[in-house]
Amino acid sequence: MTFIEMLQGAQGRNGSMLCVGLDPEPTRFPGAMKGDASKIFDFCARIADATADLIIAFKPQIAYFAAHRAEAQLEKLMAHLRSAHPQVPVILDAKRGDIGSTAEQYAREAFERYGADAVTLSPFMGFDSVQPYLKYEGKGAFLLCRTSNPGGDDLQNQRLASVPGEPLLYEHVASLAQGPWNLNGQLGLVVGATYPAEIERVRQIAPTVPLLIPGVGAQGGDAVATVKAGWRANAPIVVNSSRAVLYASSGDDFAEAARREAIRTRDLLQAARG
Repeated sequence: MTFIEMLQGAQGRNGSMLCVGLDPEPTRFPGAMKGDASKIFDFCARIADATADLIIAFKPQIAYFAAHRAEAQLEKLMAHLRSAHPQVPVILDAKRGDIGSTAEQYAREAFERYGADAVTLSPFMGFDSVQPYLKYEGKGAFLLCRTSNPGGDDLQNQRLASVPGEPLLYEHVASLAQGPWNLNGQLGLVVGATYPAEIERVRQIAPTVPLLIPGVGAQGGDAVATVKAGWRANAPIVVNSSRAVLYASSGDDFAEAARREAIRTRDLLQAARG
């Protein structure tokens, strides 16, 4: 199946728009695991196994592994996800953005080394920084569009006088992802939950592409407003929650607590569809 088909399948099968972000921080691990970076795989696998039937996707953040020299644990985790939960797509949150042979190597890293189903990318070096990822048939790529951080205004909310209609930069990225860059229907967009009005605007410009929406949970994004702005029957939204699920408990019941929080968030998102 293609990444888009996997998303649609998980959405229907699990009745979910919730994505669990796997951002392991050993200082926040429970009990005897606390502070032990060698337990990253064990922690993430327990979370994944407890939530896989409730979600639309997993999203491991590569920096949380690389910072602890845990790339081998990430490879092991990706293999575990493919083996134990093959119907749940995995988005590698890498936010790569480079050109030429370097982009080709980053694409190889994401799709061949780690076996991801999709990857997050920065589009600001242009189409030739995105194109190498699109050569992998059936894989997905989410372009940063209107991100949840306050500093996103510095660039994303600026007008492009050289483009007809003088769109804001994030609007232009959305139109490229909906149109000329989306050669094989592989592209999606990253839009932060902290800006529901911008989610709605992106959805107007890009009505059929999937949206990856971080910022719900610990970052304070409004889950109900997010769904109302972005959900459409023919275009999945992937609403990410990381810390609220991962660290729902600091005790030995952390996996069970993560499951309870995932159920709560999934049901809240589903109810918002009306």
